[in-house]
Amino acid sequence: MKKRCTIRDVAAAAGVSHQTVSRVLNGRPDVAEETRRHVLQVIKELNYQPSAIARSLTQQRSFTLGVVIAGLSYVGPSRTLSGITEQAERMGYALLLKELADFGVQDLRPLFNSLIARQIDGLIWAVPEVGNNRAWLEESADGLPVPILFMTMQACPGISIVAIDNYAGGRMATQHLLEQGYRHIGHISGPLDWWEARQRKAGWRDALLAAGIPPDELHAEEGNWSSASGEWAFGRLLASYPQMDALFVGNDQMALGVLQTACRQGIRVPHDLAVVGFDGLPEAAYYWPPLTTIYQDLRNLGWTAVRELVRAIEANRYEQEIFEPRSISLRPELIARESSTNHRDSSLGAPIPSMLDSF
Repeated sequence: MKKRCTIRDVAAAAGVSHQTVSRVLNGRPDVAEETRRHVLQVIKELNYQPSAIARSLTQQRSFTLGVVIAGLSYVGPSRTLSGITEQAERMGYALLLKELADFGVQDLRPLFNSLIARQIDGLIWAVPEVGNNRAWLEESADGLPVPILFMTMQACPGISIVAIDNYAGGRMATQHLLEQGYRHIGHISGPLDWWEARQRKAGWRDALLAAGIPPDELHAEEGNWSSASGEWAFGRLLASYPQMDALFVGNDQMALGVLQTACRQGIRVPHDLAVVGFDGLPEAAYYWPPLTTIYQDLRNLGWTAVRELVRAIEANRYEQEIFEPRSISLRPELIARESSTNHRDSSLGAPIPSMLDSF
């Protein structure tokens, strides 16, 4: 068996001390640039692979991030976790994953004790903000011996947060429909105990207000993120808002239920009804008609969360200037497709009310 190359082998080949090689590996600033380049070249030539265990013992850190998550059956949390995993691997960190059985949070002490016992360097709280499941924050977060970063929640002073700007996305979707000439714009939200759903609905409401169109609660219905709930909510809206000529749906999956129901009822999209979704699922381009959607880059959300947490870990480790937690909001993007293009023909009249009887 070939002998494994060690850090002392690298030091001998490079003509430096093993402490210098260690500083290069750890990205320390106290190494001359010429020396750094030379050591890295020797590492490449010898195909040296640092031992994760040795690195942990030497630096007294585990290079492990804890991740607490819930709702992996939903698209958002699962795509976000994918981004977290990718960026952690790039930065040399392993993950210790804890999935909660539901979004409600009760006694967190056993969970935190378990993670800390495994010597994590930092913690990403990736559980969506649902109901009152952030109530523990004021009591517990400050007591953790490692940095913690929160995802998908509103800005809070003194706490590191990375989130998608769901409010901007809701306004963007509604403004797009207004620019297409639609004025009777309904909304199907996700469950309103979710922070993201409330933000998207607020964006819809405020975009209408800015256009001089008073929003009405009869023009909005609540779903549960599923395609089936999109179907149910759309049926209720057809009954309560027969003038509706456009619809902003809180996610692409519910929008799929809307499109299927519209097809069954003979409601032509977008001739009779324009539809915009939210999420940017790859499959949305293959809906019929192809769905206009608000794309949220959830992999980038995961990447950003890991980078921000590692920034806090490094600041804490090397005792740099006082670390200032910050709230980072990532702006979503409108992807316009055929489902919201204004193809209405005034000679066709107003078809939606006459179709209600067949629903």
